[in-house]
Amino acid sequence: MTFLILGCGWVGEAFAHAVKACGHTVIVTTTNPAKQERFIAAGFTVLCVDFDTSIDISVFPEQVDYILNSIPATKQLGQEVLSHRFNQVVRVLEKVTYKQQIFLSSVGVYPDESGLYTEESAVDETSNLRYAEQRMQVCPRTTVYRLGGLFGQERIFAKYFQNRVCVTGGQPANFVHQEDVLALLQLGFQAQLQYSVYNITAPEHPLKKEVILKSARRYGFSLPSSFTDEASFQKVVSGERIISELKYTFIYKSPLDF
Repeated sequence: MTFLILGCGWVGEAFAHAVKACGHTVIVTTTNPAKQERFIAAGFTVLCVDFDTSIDISVFPEQVDYILNSIPATKQLGQEVLSHRFNQVVRVLEKVTYKQQIFLSSVGVYPDESGLYTEESAVDETSNLRYAEQRMQVCPRTTVYRLGGLFGQERIFAKYFQNRVCVTGGQPANFVHQEDVLALLQLGFQAQLQYSVYNITAPEHPLKKEVILKSARRYGFSLPSSFTDEASFQKVVSGERIISELKYTFIYKSPLDF
């Protein structure tokens, strides 16, 4: 099988290695020359494509089996850049024939307010994330994975709070480990998923303060200088839908285990 990975970032690169190890062909896009060399050395076909410019559609294959789309829609992007970026992605998806696309979004699409959030909950319709989801859902056979905070390998939560004031320690952690994301991507491409949107979060949601303290002890990082509760809304994002549908058992059930 052939996988096309649009915007090959941290998750995309790990996924590319995983499916190539299974004997599949991998085509990736990047704008980073250093990544280009690394990807070529790994045996991937590399397309140097910047979706913020006018792209050459002819460099893309006519047909692949699956598309992993991780083109970012960060909140810093202005509307003009955001619109152009995803219009270019749509052009690619209109050219390439594929069986299924998984688009990586984020649980940040839900408002930062207390509550239990499922895929049926209201989202921030004005957000860049929601705009990107809607543009991609115009394309056929598209499933959206809304990822929780991503950790694993060198990404350790405590690292980012060393000797700093932590104002979010009272919030529940809506996190997910990279290994579980990779497993759910592979299963998602193999299955005929019933829904168009899935939350991808670990089943357990300890407080962020607990995660920081435990990972700092485990990996030897300095503690925050202090914890405050300035932003302690109780937002919990449930990933039960995909767990139930795929009968999936998380490798890392709790961020305390990351």
